[in-house]
Amino acid sequence: VQLQAYGGGLVQAGGSLRLTCKANGINIDGFNAGWYRQAPGPGREKVAVTPADGRPTYGDSVKGRFTISRDTTKNTVNLQMSSLKPEDTGVYYCNLVSRVDNNFSYWGQGTQVTVSS
Repeated sequence: VQLQAYGGGLVQAGGSLRLTCKANGINIDGFNAGWYRQAPGPGREKVAVTPADGRPTYGDSVKGRFTISRDTTKNTVNLQMSSLKPEDTGVYYCNLVSRVDNNFSYWGQGTQVTVSS
């Protein structure tokens, strides 16, 4: 199983980026999918989660600016980020957790997002 995350980069405040997480070796249909980020320092912050069945949820700091979606034809989970702020800077990680057994959890390698002021 491998999750490939890409789409990060350097962008000015107010700009947009689209992150993609490509799953290889598993079908995302059976998984809850999410994006998390880690700024310098300990701990990862939830950005957005889309359940296998149900409505997405978002961290308070990104509500109204970010949108998570899944493309089952491409087996990807996407994060559209708009109106980016410097405080959105960090390494973004995708995560898949099995809907039937949360012991099956997979993480991507992370993609760096840097927002300049």
